[in-house]
Amino acid sequence: MTSSARRPLLNRRLAGFGTTIFAEMSALALSTGAINLGQGFPDTDGPEEVREAAVRALRDGRGNQYPPGPGVPELRTAVAAHQERRYGLAYDPATEVLVTAGATEAIAASLLALLEPGDEVVALEPYYDSYAACIAMAGGTRVPVTLRPHEETVDGTVHRRFRLDLDELRDAITDRTRLLLINTPHNPSGTVLTREELTVIAGLAVERDLLVVTDEVYEHLVFDGAEHVPLASLPGMRERTVTIGSAGKTFSFTGWKVGWVTAAPELVTAVRSAKQYLTYVASGPFQYAVAEALALPDAYFEAFRADMLAKRDLLSAGLTEAGFGVFRPAGTYFVTTDIRPLGESDGFAFCRALPERAGVVAVPNAVFYDDREAGAPFVRFAFCKRTPVLEEAVSRLKALAG
Repeated sequence: MTSSARRPLLNRRLAGFGTTIFAEMSALALSTGAINLGQGFPDTDGPEEVREAAVRALRDGRGNQYPPGPGVPELRTAVAAHQERRYGLAYDPATEVLVTAGATEAIAASLLALLEPGDEVVALEPYYDSYAACIAMAGGTRVPVTLRPHEETVDGTVHRRFRLDLDELRDAITDRTRLLLINTPHNPSGTVLTREELTVIAGLAVERDLLVVTDEVYEHLVFDGAEHVPLASLPGMRERTVTIGSAGKTFSFTGWKVGWVTAAPELVTAVRSAKQYLTYVASGPFQYAVAEALALPDAYFEAFRADMLAKRDLLSAGLTEAGFGVFRPAGTYFVTTDIRPLGESDGFAFCRALPERAGVVAVPNAVFYDDREAGAPFVRFAFCKRTPVLEEAVSRLKALAG
């Protein structure tokens, strides 16, 4: 076969999915020496007692060989206890909890397990980039419902947020819709869906007999009185919802790749059927450490949230002073900004030039949109960094104000 007749090497379902923007921007940070506020990983480790729990597990030989397929019993029990203590959701650790290689594998396994080719998946746009790739790998059809920027002025102060149009969500559901893919607290917008909004979503899922996969990895990072409401806790939702959690975002050990799924037994069985042919198992010693982390007292979670809140406010104020339009997040550890007040409109060009202009790396939100034009003027910064690093980034970004 001649080279001109050779078919493309990449599966057509993955056409358009090349190297992620995070890899590109992180490489740019390394090559320029810029401060990396693009990729969402902390620059410090989490609690010392949790790290020591991992060391202890390694030394004691726990998890150094293949752990059980569903996850070590200690972690599954800890996940179930966390869900019941926090939200009143009772799960059987033996049949309703599955440990995964981070939330990304949980998303992939859930979609591969639950979708047939041609099934439609309604997802909130902008969305974490793995959603689109995993839907494509499962042969599904992505149907985005876009969170729209909204501004209102209260007492002379402009408040910006991204808002879900529930009528648009309702109109997006068709007879071909199989699944809703929900993310709250929402990355990258920082929106936290309210109990009222989630109640409408739950009603639609019940009315149309839909499955729901809900990504709740930022559950412990909500601010300004916002409330994290697990979708599975609403009437009619427990039996149709796959809830995804993660240790990385809550305990600042993103490299450990420990995530989990909680769901009814038949849903966990389905997801496990796909998961076992992805990684099979992962993160053995770290599973024991995360089990101990989930049992930390409430004071840890409150202190973690307070620390991130202070960092959010520091970066948001600095970005405002630098001339950005700032969407102050109600959750996650990302701030989305509008670059149009700076006379810019192309987020890709802006982010590629920013390391040289200001010595800071950010991520263009357009990569999280099907409609790249809708996301073009928005840029995301991460504030899960040490305070001196954020202060230096703010100082550098002030150069843009001129």
